[in-house]
Amino acid sequence: MAGAVAGTAADSVLFPLDTIKTRLQSQGGFALAGGFRKIYSGMLSSFVGSAPNAALFFVTYEAIKRLMYTTSSNNHQDYQHQNNQQLQSSYIYMTAATCGEISACTIRVPTEVIKQRMQINQFSTTYNALSSILRTEGILGLYRGFLPTVAREIPFTCIQFPMYEYLKYKYSQHHGNRIVQPFEASMMGSIAGGIAAAITTPLDVCKTRIILSTKSSETGTRPYTDIVQTMKRIISEEGPKKLFAGIGPRVMWISLGGTIFFGVYEKGLKTFNELQLLER
Repeated sequence: MAGAVAGTAADSVLFPLDTIKTRLQSQGGFALAGGFRKIYSGMLSSFVGSAPNAALFFVTYEAIKRLMYTTSSNNHQDYQHQNNQQLQSSYIYMTAATCGEISACTIRVPTEVIKQRMQINQFSTTYNALSSILRTEGILGLYRGFLPTVAREIPFTCIQFPMYEYLKYKYSQHHGNRIVQPFEASMMGSIAGGIAAAITTPLDVCKTRIILSTKSSETGTRPYTDIVQTMKRIISEEGPKKLFAGIGPRVMWISLGGTIFFGVYEKGLKTFNELQLLER
């Protein structure tokens, strides 16, 4: 529940920044993709997918994290030492976040395909986008860019979540091991998200190109296929600078999104825990 509310809140509030980022990364460029016009195109698809996507991520993330902590604490005597504990914790956070992202992408990718194609005005309505993709590309068309999306999300989340958890741990330790409050966690989520977003922008550009690419490209050029081919092609045709297209809106979007996402998530957890205690 907390993850679902957090995902919906973050994606809804910051949708225009996501649209601007997508248009900057498109092959035709920002102006040709629509500029500042209709910046809420594709929001319905994003809104529908946000709640189950974020919920599935956090259910998987928390379950794997708790399972691995239980297993690790029973196995290693060295785990009690602080250095080994921090190293073990980072590995646990990265593994749990990776599993969470892979599971969430089963929902995220179809909504991303529809959303991003609407953001560059390929389609005017969600129904038209869905029916056209199914008719021309089949059900697999909705999962176009699945592997590139996973390939982007894994390094992103392996940077973001260990950093987020580490900042929370150090902040709590600095303040006498007290519980980190939701508004404090939101700031740490913002920092971790912004850094991860900047580092993984080239992967995001490649993912966007692959998702927006169709079998019959309007520009008459061959479609983008995999990340390596796409990255090489962008560098050769447009220069390496293009791999960082949209980095400003992306970092801003994910930093602000991290503030909302982690703040709402932690607040949701706190509220639900308090309600459970009252029921008891």
